[in-house]
Amino acid sequence: MDQHSVAPNSALEATAKRVLLAAPRGYCAGVDRAVETVEKALEVHGAPVYVRKEIVHNKYVVETLEQRGAIFVDETDEVPEGALVVFSAHGVAPSVHEEAAARHLRTIDATCPLVTKVHQEARRFADEGYKILLIGHEGHEEVVGTMGEAPDAMTLVDGPAHADDVNFDVGDKVIWLSQTTLSVDETIETVHRLKARLPMLEDPPSDDICYATQNRQAAVKKIAAQCDVMIVVGSGNSSNSVRLVEVALDAGAAASYRVDYAAELEESWFDGAETIGVTSGASVPEILVAAVLDWLAERGWADVQEVTAAEERLTFALPRELRKDLKAAQS
Repeated sequence: MDQHSVAPNSALEATAKRVLLAAPRGYCAGVDRAVETVEKALEVHGAPVYVRKEIVHNKYVVETLEQRGAIFVDETDEVPEGALVVFSAHGVAPSVHEEAAARHLRTIDATCPLVTKVHQEARRFADEGYKILLIGHEGHEEVVGTMGEAPDAMTLVDGPAHADDVNFDVGDKVIWLSQTTLSVDETIETVHRLKARLPMLEDPPSDDICYATQNRQAAVKKIAAQCDVMIVVGSGNSSNSVRLVEVALDAGAAASYRVDYAAELEESWFDGAETIGVTSGASVPEILVAAVLDWLAERGWADVQEVTAAEERLTFALPRELRKDLKAAQS
């Protein structure tokens, strides 16, 4: 970022061609922890280190870790018996832990602590006799893992359109939980539609949508209406990145596009544009954003004004198993 002139919020001026750079953007605490987990595991144990699913949903991150010796697999049965496997930030069902134990795999669980919180809530409410509505996207790894915590008690609600498909008896105890990377506004709409039909529906004790998802959406909302084009850096399987494109359009951006790399940007997107918004999903390293800013600067959008919606200072400790390995390696 040093090569760009970034003006503070107070200096937002209508120049002919400018970039509004959303903050916060990029890595959240859970992603930072997960990526560092694989890096440290490679340092301590050497290659290969197996990783079940993508550690985070970002092509660049996965490819970079592969070059260092990480091997990504879809299921634990692809990992040689007795080898080391890291579970991704999105979390896994209890059955995956059981499968790993049956194959005598050494495991490091890099599940984001905020996802773990949802897993704990699912178990607790199921034990208390609740029927649980999980708001989330069918097939997403986080949803699969959470559903696995209490499959008999949980029903998936994939957005507002599916709220009308849910039916319970009046006397049932029903509560909702959610995937951590959803659109805040869409989740609120889903809950409202559910409560219109299910007056007994209870709210969880705290919001499940993670702070980083909410903050990145808030930053986009702050600038979207001023933007002729909003560029979201992030991968297509990254739920929070895809949501940012939708949030930008809903908040007034004239157009919005998602790219993994600056090379995917198309000149035609920017015809007649003056103000460009730029942000990135929670699994995106800043180097990819810098490349987009360089691409734009080469075409006249060199004036970069950062707009901050929230300050983030949260960090998570590395997984307990890895901390133990690091301590042993140092002794």
